[in-house]
Amino acid sequence: MIKTILVPATGSDTDPATYPDAFAVARIFGAHVDALHVAADPLEVAVTVSGDGGGASGMLLERLIDDMKAEIDQRERDAHRIFVDACGGEGIQTAVSATDVGGASAQWHVEVGQEPRWVVAYGITADLIVAARGKPGAEADARSTLESALLETGRPLLIPGTSRRFSAGAERVAIAWKPTPQAARAVAAALPFLVRAKTVTVLTVDEDESRRNDADRLLNYLAWHGLKPAVKRLTADTRGGPDALLAAAGGGCDLLVMGGYGHARLREWVFGGFTQRLLADAPIPVLIAH
Repeated sequence: MIKTILVPATGSDTDPATYPDAFAVARIFGAHVDALHVAADPLEVAVTVSGDGGGASGMLLERLIDDMKAEIDQRERDAHRIFVDACGGEGIQTAVSATDVGGASAQWHVEVGQEPRWVVAYGITADLIVAARGKPGAEADARSTLESALLETGRPLLIPGTSRRFSAGAERVAIAWKPTPQAARAVAAALPFLVRAKTVTVLTVDEDESRRNDADRLLNYLAWHGLKPAVKRLTADTRGGPDALLAAAGGGCDLLVMGGYGHARLREWVFGGFTQRLLADAPIPVLIAH
């Protein structure tokens, strides 16, 4: 059961696309959304910047701190405005405790410091984290936050699709299956969605004929949860497995479930390799776990 959802509120142009999916999940489960904005410490940022530049005089450092604070304050105002507009547009009530309202609700939080650390602190006690996908050339802080959310919270991450919202719910779910602990964890995290879906399809790319029974064991596992999944065994084309999975999932599914497997470091997942191709190109929301 999903009852608490964390959304990093960055104040960037990715926020308006993130809230609709988070609120859609909240409405399905009557869940609470914690929107977390982490404001940088202007003194810490200014000292870092001046240090990189070889040091600065007291007057220059003071001016730099003032400029940083103005920029940080503006970003916080932008983030809060986007949150308020999203709540109003989606009809989501604000609440500060579980007894304040019934049904889907949201709450605004602000912390000061390093965003990855605070996302982990909040994320550890969330059932789900909803955050925008990483993009090539994204800020280092954004990459670090996404990395921390996946690797250090132990929680699943829902990443909005490039062209399709989660607003209608996940009636048709595809599972990109490979017999790894990460994929198994993703399937377990997705069970609240799977049991509500009208259709569940297991997608597996045949890379080794001796592992064909692995998908059959997953089908048996899902059957014991009351599901009647179908299986599609795909053959990687000349472009590789990701394209085969995207072609199979993108056209007729509302949600893709997958594990972050195949790479030792998340940065390689998000900005290069098998999982990156799926995250960067998937038109539908992706539920991923590590």
